[in-house]
Amino acid sequence: MVEWIISDGLTPYLDAVSFMEDRAAAIASGTADELIWLVEHPPLYTAGTSAKPADLTDPDRFPVYDSKRGGQYTYHGPGQRVVYVMLNVGKRGHDVRKFVQDLEAWVIATLDRFNVTGEIRCGRVGVWVTRPELPPNPDGTAHEDKIAAIGVRLRKWVSFHGLSINVEPDLGHFTGIVPCGITDYGVTSLVDLGLPVTMADVDVALQTTFSQVFDT
Repeated sequence: MVEWIISDGLTPYLDAVSFMEDRAAAIASGTADELIWLVEHPPLYTAGTSAKPADLTDPDRFPVYDSKRGGQYTYHGPGQRVVYVMLNVGKRGHDVRKFVQDLEAWVIATLDRFNVTGEIRCGRVGVWVTRPELPPNPDGTAHEDKIAAIGVRLRKWVSFHGLSINVEPDLGHFTGIVPCGITDYGVTSLVDLGLPVTMADVDVALQTTFSQVFDT
C-alpha cells in the first residue's frame, strides 16, 4: 500500500527532511506504509553529496542546504513539483540502479501525458527535452534543456528524497548554480515549452502513471 500526500503552500526544506527521515525509518521497521509526498518549497539551493563549491555561483541569493542525497547542486522553488519518494527498495528487488531507472521512466511517462518527449542522456543525470525550435548547439547537435532532476538516498533499503519536475518555476533562479554540475545545457519547464499545464495537472499525471512503472 502506497500512501499519497499533496501538501498545499510552501513546505520548509528542513521540515521536509525531518519528516522524510522519520517516515523512512518507520517504513523500514514495518510500522508505516510507503509514501509519495508532493510538495513545493520556497526558493532554495541544495547541495548533494557530489556538489562542488565552484558550482554555487551566487551563494547569497537563496538559502543553501547540504543534502545527503546523491548528486550535485539543485534548485527548488515555487512552480516546481518536488516528489519525495519513500519506497521500500529492498522489497522491490534490492536493485538501486533499476530503482533510479524506474524513477526516470516514471518522469518520462508523466511528461508523455502532456505530449512531451522526455529522454535520458548518458553522463547527464535527470530527464531532458530536445528543443528543435531553438538554435542548435555549436557542435551542430540539437538544443536540449533539462526539465526534471533526480536525486535519492537509501537507508535500510528505504528511499527518500526523489525527483523534481519543472512546471512553472522562475527559470532565472537556476542561474545561481550550475545545475547538477552540467554547464553546456539549460533548463526548461512545461509552461516554458508553451503548455498551459498546472501543478494539479502534473499531480494527476504522476498518480496515473505511477502504477505503470512501480508495483503497488
